[in-house]
Amino acid sequence: HVQAPTAGSVVLAAILLKMGGYGFLRFSLPMFPVASDIWAPLVLWLSAIAIVYTSLVALVQKDIKKLIAYSSVAHMGFVTAGIFALNQQGLDGAVFQMISHGFISGALFLGVGVIYDRMHTRDIDAYGGLVNRMPAYAAVFMLFTMANVGLPGTSGFVGEFLTLMGMFQANTWVAAVATTGVIFSAAYALYLYRRVVMGDLIKESLKSITDMTAREKWIFAPLVVMTILLGVYPSLVTDITGPSVAALVDQVEVAVAAHGSESAIASAEVAAPAQH
Repeated sequence: HVQAPTAGSVVLAAILLKMGGYGFLRFSLPMFPVASDIWAPLVLWLSAIAIVYTSLVALVQKDIKKLIAYSSVAHMGFVTAGIFALNQQGLDGAVFQMISHGFISGALFLGVGVIYDRMHTRDIDAYGGLVNRMPAYAAVFMLFTMANVGLPGTSGFVGEFLTLMGMFQANTWVAAVATTGVIFSAAYALYLYRRVVMGDLIKESLKSITDMTAREKWIFAPLVVMTILLGVYPSLVTDITGPSVAALVDQVEVAVAAHGSESAIASAEVAAPAQH
């Protein structure tokens, strides 16, 4: 993430990072439903640990891109937890979160690219007070920062809320641990925004920095529209994905129930000779 150019980071965050989630949905659950059910508690706990751990690591980063990269990994923890909750809300939330995260994380990396092109540094301490010279950039970066935190009205909220609902039904303790990740995400995202954008413009090197060009605004425009549209009208996605998710949940439940009954019959057959 950090070494890649801006376009590479966007492709990584928005598309390639979703390949793991796709693999679970397309291969792990339909092809190995019983194994997925057996290992679900472990994956749920690993997801919760990933959410909290990577959020804490993000808090101490000095490089803007590294912070957003760790944030990106933390949010993918919600995806794996939603998938292995093995219920409608969890899987709906995981699919929605993957789509939403593509827009939000991609936009955040583009946001870093905008100021890196001008200053050629990603060091957080090199910035401060950008709102004085770049009001349009400050507004756009604020929108995606808040969407990343999960502000209601943005797509980030819907995905996290649905996955947490699914997690809560599967394991209350996992949901409780994962919820602290939402608090940590607010901490590192707002801390980053305050240090980079807010405050007085003290540094001489920043006094000649220019706001976003028309080209950059047009690049952000569809991402802004989709982040807000999916936040206020999530059924745009869930109406399409819902039936497929319901079919997948049914398939897993039937396979697990069949395996349970087979195990019970096998146990009874083993116990019968012993009783004779």
